[in-house]
Amino acid sequence: MRRALATTSVTALALALSACGSGPDSGDGGSTTLRVAAAASLTTAFEEIAPAFEAEHEGVEVELQFAGSSDLASQITNGAQLDVFASADEATMDTVADAVRGEPATFATNTLTIITEPGNPQKITGLADLERSDLAVVVCAPQVPCGAATQTLMDQQGVTLDPASEESKVTDVLTKVTTGEADAGLVYVTDATGAGDTVATVETAGADQVVNAYPIAALKDSAATDDAQAFVDYVTGPEGQQVLEAQGFGAP
Repeated sequence: MRRALATTSVTALALALSACGSGPDSGDGGSTTLRVAAAASLTTAFEEIAPAFEAEHEGVEVELQFAGSSDLASQITNGAQLDVFASADEATMDTVADAVRGEPATFATNTLTIITEPGNPQKITGLADLERSDLAVVVCAPQVPCGAATQTLMDQQGVTLDPASEESKVTDVLTKVTTGEADAGLVYVTDATGAGDTVATVETAGADQVVNAYPIAALKDSAATDDAQAFVDYVTGPEGQQVLEAQGFGAP
């Protein structure tokens, strides 16, 4: 009798523990937290994609982390507990190749454009004008994808800049222009689109020849491998692509 009661108690305890979750990413009711690290330029798009993904995947909560791609790659290299990485260029994804599960999938493209304060009060007409000494120009730092693309564009057009600052993520460039701290900056077309009438854009010669391809991948150390791959599939699938297109991203 005592043996039967003990067995029943152990079984009941196991069932109770099972109901509380199945791993380190599990929360109340067995939910899973999916940690997605994404380039800052993906903020608006992924903030729309994440809840739509959650609606189709009961029990999964997407936790988004945005920063410069190189900063995120450094976190991954140093052992950060992340499930998915979306980079703003392939070179940065390559730096974490050992941490990636399978082959990264390219899901979007982006190009640069010049932005100014609304109305373009400094009458900037192109890249060459950014060399003017009376202008405060901000760009991305060379080690991040938007900065590498900026340098490639400058080299291509024979332009040399003396920027007022070099930012670690493209959204910081946008902020400095929209707040009046800078006269002009180079950002992605998607950032300019998202900023609406808070900035003016200037046609940027050669920008269509400097294209950043965005890869996304599930990570090997993910505690939720199936959900991580499902998120990658969602971003590369029709629902995710529709959101990205609406935000101004180019096709993969």
